[in-house]
Amino acid sequence: MSTATSNTPKAWRPPMGWNSWDSYGTTVNEEEVLANARFMAEHLLAAGWDTLVIDIDWYDPTARAHGYNTDAPLILDEFGRQLPDPQRFPSAAGGKGFGPLAEKVHQLGLKLGVHMMRGIPRIAVDKDLPVKNSTFTAKDVADLDHVCKWNPDNYGLKPGHPGSQDWYDAQIDQFAEWGLDFLKVDDMQTPFHAEEIAAYHRAIAKAEAKWGRDISLSLSPGGWVSTTYVDFLRDNAQMWRISDDLWDRWEDIYQQLRRLPRWAPLQQTGHWADADMLPLGHIGLRAERGDDRDSRLTGPERRTLLALWCMGRSPLMVGGDLPTSTPETIALLANPALQEVTAGSTNNRETVYERQFAEWWNPDSYRGDLVVWAADAADWADGTPSAHPNGRYAALIWTGEDDYELGDNIELKSIVGLEHMEEPWTLTDLFAGVADGMADADARIEGQGSDRVIKGTIPAHGVLWIALDPQ
Repeated sequence: MSTATSNTPKAWRPPMGWNSWDSYGTTVNEEEVLANARFMAEHLLAAGWDTLVIDIDWYDPTARAHGYNTDAPLILDEFGRQLPDPQRFPSAAGGKGFGPLAEKVHQLGLKLGVHMMRGIPRIAVDKDLPVKNSTFTAKDVADLDHVCKWNPDNYGLKPGHPGSQDWYDAQIDQFAEWGLDFLKVDDMQTPFHAEEIAAYHRAIAKAEAKWGRDISLSLSPGGWVSTTYVDFLRDNAQMWRISDDLWDRWEDIYQQLRRLPRWAPLQQTGHWADADMLPLGHIGLRAERGDDRDSRLTGPERRTLLALWCMGRSPLMVGGDLPTSTPETIALLANPALQEVTAGSTNNRETVYERQFAEWWNPDSYRGDLVVWAADAADWADGTPSAHPNGRYAALIWTGEDDYELGDNIELKSIVGLEHMEEPWTLTDLFAGVADGMADADARIEGQGSDRVIKGTIPAHGVLWIALDPQ
């Protein structure tokens, strides 16, 4: 079992990992998890990718693609706690749970996490099973009025009931005993179940103290989550979603252009607003939505997705099956700029959002939106020096359906600051050399002194993602 040894806080940078949902839905098995773990360790660990998450229904032996099963015969222990299906996870047989699998993942230098639903299994309530280390039973703590609207497995828990805390304490104690590092807990935020979030946090703190290991908490889903909750979320979690599920559609990315600017100024070491998974690579093998496919996002859209998430310092959780994804996808994920910007930037913000028209006086000639993000390069929270000391990062995003040629509208001083507008600066394309099948970006600095501008051509739904360094 690995233990926490670092002096840096949990989730000191936005986590980077793989989640089984986009590829396998509710049906992923041990062999598939290990295949992705081995691939990550060999090809992506050096670029910052270090976490694997087994998504929903790993305890349902009847799990299937495209949906959930009503009255599923969930596998539980004598206290109503979920156990992995031993047919899909053979190493879990005999009550070993995810302990053997976590050990294998840790030996690769990686972390292992699982998805959980809020509340207590209906089967445990129907059988009125005892809650471990408690005087209460499942029926005592179940709240039949607060159940998930889209998954039938669980009842909610009675807010403030001491037995509810006992339930979460016992559940998370078992996860810690197995050696898990990461918990994605669903049905927590839409609607916002503050008491259950706090109870989960308290249970994690107890398990960490007992077992001597860190466990990061990620909350889902994120529809309608207000920034007014940010202090509470920071007190209780390391990640929280800011949208519902995102898939390989441009409109899903476009909507995050509106959400991420609200949350980016609130990002804080150890606590991250999450713009959701990256539907990149080979997805849909047995997923909830769509058929077996490579991500339908275009090359420019994939780059925009990654640049936007990084500039907003969102966690990066890729959904494609790594061993069967294209070399171009893996090249994108292996780009060191992803970790460089998520771990080593500050003052991240949207600076420009302007609608563009072919004829400025004609509202019917709308072409798209020009969106600019800027950030300051910074040393990492773990002490790693910045790759661009005293530098800047910028992402220039174009949402239109045709290429966009930058004029004189993006001044260099708007990114580097008025106090530095006369100084010499060099520009680096952050996708340069990435073998994803796209040509290097046409991005450059033109002009003299304070009149310098960023020039270039942005492809449809594309981005110019750059670093600027003082000479």
